[in-house]
Amino acid sequence: MLRIHFTPEDFARIRMASSPDPLWEITCSLHRLQTARGRWAYADWYRDTRDTLAGTSLGEAVRRLLVPVLPRARYFPDFLTPHESVDGLDRGLAAIVDTPPTRVAHEVGMLARVSGAPAWAPRLVERETREELVKVLRAYHDAVIAPHQDRLRASIGGERALGAREALDTGIEGLLGGLSPAMRWRPPVLQVDYVEDRDLYLGGRGLRLVPSYFCWQAPIALADDTLQPVLVYPLRAARLPAPAFPSDASLAALLGRTRAAALRALALGATTSELARFLGISPATATHHTTVLRDAGLIMSQRSNNTVLHTLTPLGAAMLRRTLMSPSAGPVARVEL
Repeated sequence: MLRIHFTPEDFARIRMASSPDPLWEITCSLHRLQTARGRWAYADWYRDTRDTLAGTSLGEAVRRLLVPVLPRARYFPDFLTPHESVDGLDRGLAAIVDTPPTRVAHEVGMLARVSGAPAWAPRLVERETREELVKVLRAYHDAVIAPHQDRLRASIGGERALGAREALDTGIEGLLGGLSPAMRWRPPVLQVDYVEDRDLYLGGRGLRLVPSYFCWQAPIALADDTLQPVLVYPLRAARLPAPAFPSDASLAALLGRTRAAALRALALGATTSELARFLGISPATATHHTTVLRDAGLIMSQRSNNTVLHTLTPLGAAMLRRTLMSPSAGPVARVEL
């Protein structure tokens, strides 16, 4: 079990990632390729990735270079998931290249002792070797992560909306207690089901929460307690299926003021009851409209306790932007049915 100890100062320094962290998504997706556990939740991604990598030089590089240093194991080097990746893939990869050789040597040695390291791993202390590794990380990201980026952004956007609502409704402690079935809030300690028994004392540094599309069931923390604390955790909602344009029948069902108004009302997220009050319709009718919008791929829905929170998907946001830019778009009106 991992026990994360909070001080009063830490509550003011909790942050949640605003978008997918590219290096954590790379890492967790590589873990998905190393096990059949949970594969059903990523079936279409796994199928696409297998087809993309099979029989290619990139597939061989992933097998020979990436999997050995980012194993699905008790330990992998922290320098491969730097804090700088919060600012994007380029910044994260640059941080890997710029990692001090002494730190690289220490963490590669730890990898060798705890999880096992490939024979070439000690050469990572050389900048040229890290540059080669970074090229493979970028190629892997471009080939198997980037094509699904809209799906990742929508899923993590929904997680942020859910977390923000929980923090507003129940406070930070309520947010921490509801992040995952693998976590339990026992003030002032967050207990996390983990691969080893350890304590992490935040000491006023705060905690960066990183919801990850490819993290499955088990949260992940950095091994080095002296680094800025990070907790990567799996999404609570069902992962979005592969994006697709709505069918003609679904598009026809979307025509009309009521669902257009509903789509606009969900721009910042809303529960079914909130949507019903906003539109002046019954909860049952609001549920019908959200079902149609969800089936058309325009919104996603996440359950939290006794409520369901609805947020836009990238397709829904694009349709809303197009509607708002249209000269004929009028104000959102209360709809009577």
